[in-house]
Amino acid sequence: MTRLDLEAVRTAYRRQAASYDYMFGLVSRAGRRRAVAAVNTLPGDRVLEVGVGTGLALPYYTAGKRVTGIDLSTEMLARARARVASQGLTQVESLLERNAEATDFPNASFDIAVSMFVASVVPNPRALLAELRRVVRPGGHILFVNHFVAASGPRRAIEHGLAPLSRALGWHPDFAVSDLFGQDDPPGVTFSPVPPAGIFTLVHVRR
Repeated sequence: MTRLDLEAVRTAYRRQAASYDYMFGLVSRAGRRRAVAAVNTLPGDRVLEVGVGTGLALPYYTAGKRVTGIDLSTEMLARARARVASQGLTQVESLLERNAEATDFPNASFDIAVSMFVASVVPNPRALLAELRRVVRPGGHILFVNHFVAASGPRRAIEHGLAPLSRALGWHPDFAVSDLFGQDDPPGVTFSPVPPAGIFTLVHVRR
């Protein structure tokens, strides 16, 4: 997998900010709702949403959660802030421009971290996982929703064929589970396909 750099990610999402909700909102909605529904059932109220984007998931958090959202894109965050203001989303405490691989939050700042469609965007997915393990308290939870490359078949060929376009797309079509976790699935991690098509997967890491 060819790594993206931070400026490539910023550029891709600067171009997509105005159209993101229309281009990706529908296809990603089931995954976002599934992830936030899982967050809402977990103990603890301090939630970090990594890669909050335009804030598509923010309305789904229950009022009892205290959500901090971070994103690398100034343009996407501006739209998220407008959404929070227009919908009166009091569960959202702050929206900050931060690097997901180096957030600058103190250790154990959150009970739950959720990363939706971000692991295949960051330059170093394992650094992202390590950072989330750092900022989530022991006994807390880390959730990912992401697309992972198919193990075989026509879809795998298509995903690998799109890989050279990674910089323009802003994500890796050929992103594999091993890019995030290494070759062996660590203990305490569960994988659940997201309906209807199972293109996305919900990953639950117990901290």
